[in-house]
Amino acid sequence: MTIRNWVKFFFNALLIGGIVTAIAGLIVRWEFFSEFLSNGEYFDFISAFIWMIFLGFTMSVVAQMGFFAYLTVHQFGVNMFKSLTLWNWVQLLIIAVVLFDLVFFRFKLTEGDTGRTLLYITLLFSLLSVSIVTAYFKAKWTKKHALISALFFMIVITTLEWLPALMVRSGNIDSWVTILLFPLLAVNAYQLLMLPKYNRQSDVDKARLDARREARKASKNTTKKK
Repeated sequence: MTIRNWVKFFFNALLIGGIVTAIAGLIVRWEFFSEFLSNGEYFDFISAFIWMIFLGFTMSVVAQMGFFAYLTVHQFGVNMFKSLTLWNWVQLLIIAVVLFDLVFFRFKLTEGDTGRTLLYITLLFSLLSVSIVTAYFKAKWTKKHALISALFFMIVITTLEWLPALMVRSGNIDSWVTILLFPLLAVNAYQLLMLPKYNRQSDVDKARLDARREARKASKNTTKKK
């Protein structure tokens, strides 16, 4: 990928993270934001909203670091197992282990807290549904064998990026766990689906650059002959 296209890719992902986090924060923590509006504290409302946007920028950077780390892990896995099919089975096993760990150890659901249980079931459904839809389109737009790898990235890598929030057990953590999931899903889905587009554009840009260089060389040679 060319530097120009990487910059576009980076800032588009950054904007997606900021916008999604701001919207999610506004919805999930509406009681917090509504107090500013009801008290006429509009500057504080805007400040809190901007802070949410910058939080989204941070989550976007985390997601982008996770994405490029995954590209390395994926290539390492294919080389180590010497077979894409075997690597896909390993990825499916890791997906199952991560989902088991997520439900039984990270969520820490209890029978007496129905509201919290419903919240985390909804979050799990969101994680799985967005991952499945993203993986489907990834396989449809590129290659069928990309389905498992896309599922692995969307479920396992997103969960790892989400893990720091899940490990906190104090304060209004359920709200933050909810808010932080959605920018990670949005940015990761964007990266997975849009990377081939930027790679193709980079190839086109390189071809144009090479053509211009060849044209300049030809022009110089013609001038020298004259």
